[in-house]
Amino acid sequence: MKYLIPFLLIISTTAFGQSHNDQIALHRENYKQDFVKESHSPLKEADLKDLHFYDADSSYRVTAAVEVLENEKVFKMPTYDGTSKEFYRYAHINLIINGNPVKMTLYKSIALAANPAYKNLLFLPFTDETNHKETYGGGRYIDLSSTDIKDGKIEIDFNKAYNPYCAYSDGYRCPVPPEENDLSLAIKAGEKLYSGEKKHKK
Repeated sequence: MKYLIPFLLIISTTAFGQSHNDQIALHRENYKQDFVKESHSPLKEADLKDLHFYDADSSYRVTAAVEVLENEKVFKMPTYDGTSKEFYRYAHINLIINGNPVKMTLYKSIALAANPAYKNLLFLPFTDETNHKETYGGGRYIDLSSTDIKDGKIEIDFNKAYNPYCAYSDGYRCPVPPEENDLSLAIKAGEKLYSGEKKHKK
């Protein structure tokens, strides 16, 4: 959802036997077309050539153990335009990425939780050691759903990590990934740096 305009949770149902590479290719094609369809999008059809991604890598599709949190207070997550948005910590997740144990936090948006269409949406913003080099300096996002948590576990596919709208244009309220999701390793999966000229929202 570029975490500003509600973005459909990219198709999670895939044909039986479809390879991971094919799943990611379909995911990315839908992702690109959403820019064209969305009236508030910073990108147009001609800009899509400037979107770049790491090759699909199934080693970045991992299963995480989920610890759902209780009685969490609402807090204001800063955005890159100097404002903030209200979230609460939904769960801690523990996972292994290329042999490295990692702990991260899933968040839930107060505003989107009030919308029946997005009541299950979970937000996983993060930064990593590829930022400012191969990926957007402000970090990347992954959208998940609370309905994907099964028996205390959830699949996290970093191949679906995407840039916030702020990677392409100013004038958007993109949440700043909290320090607790600052990873001390390189996540070479998902969306890379946008190569087009940064736009100015009118």
